Amino acid sequence: MSLLVVGSVAFDAIETPLGKVDRTLGGAASYFALAASHFTPVRIVAVVGEDFTKKEEGVFRGRKINLDGLERASGKSFFWSGRYSTNMNERTTLATELNVFANFRPTLPVSYRDSRFVFLGNIDPTLQRSVLRQMKSKPKVAALDTMNYWISGTPEALRQALKDIHVLMINDDETRQLTGEHNLLRAAKAVFKMGPRTLVIKRGEHGALMIHEKFIFSVPAFPLEEVHDPTGAGDSFAGGFMGYLASVGRIDEPTLRSAMVYGSVVGSFTVERFGVERLANVTRRELAARARRFSKLTAFRL
Repeated sequence: MSLLVVGSVAFDAIETPLGKVDRTLGGAASYFALAASHFTPVRIVAVVGEDFTKKEEGVFRGRKINLDGLERASGKSFFWSGRYSTNMNERTTLATELNVFANFRPTLPVSYRDSRFVFLGNIDPTLQRSVLRQMKSKPKVAALDTMNYWISGTPEALRQALKDIHVLMINDDETRQLTGEHNLLRAAKAVFKMGPRTLVIKRGEHGALMIHEKFIFSVPAFPLEEVHDPTGAGDSFAGGFMGYLASVGRIDEPTLRSAMVYGSVVGSFTVERFGVERLANVTRRELAARARRFSKLTAFRL
């Protein structure tokens, strides 16, 4: 089934202990779409500026990614610059230039409005709600990402957006900030009262935790000898997770567990190079092979 993603397509400048790039394709929707396209067709809704050329567009072409919803506006594309510390867990933002993204108002092409799986990237919750209102019918699965800026700045708008969401995907600190609960299990119960039935907590190098109304499942991060760039790992995880769900077309416990594994697997490839370089070139065979290794890594008998 087709999967709709609404978010940012941007340019990044990244510096880590292993090197730096001055300008590379980035943005949450870019990472998400490239990850999800390994499993299912993806429809992007985003905005780019005049500096987004055929070269960048070519990264998406030849894949199961529809760009009919990629708006082109006068000006420059969203730009972010950051530097990571030695342990890669600490990141300093050096520059954030919203540019054309500042006036982004998601408009779905008519051909997108029947999407059965929807991922609402980290944007103003009022805009997230507007996307759902443009759909022909309620999606089978709608997932949402947000951040501390929206949690503290627009709490009521975010709560309204969460009422129509099936899966909330955020990190530990955001979970605690949203609910006021330090314990993640109690926090999940508070989230369920807001609307979502599943909470996926992204935990970086510590993997991810899924708390569903009826079960709990945790996956580690796939062990790697070298991490070049953590940027986009969480968005790639979300893309792998939602892409797998859309490819199967059903939502049950085994499918959700497998989606967590594939999310972690896809994210592990992203961090091996800067920006989307590795993610754009990984093959389905490589994904399947690492998924099998992941299974052996976590299997045990009682």
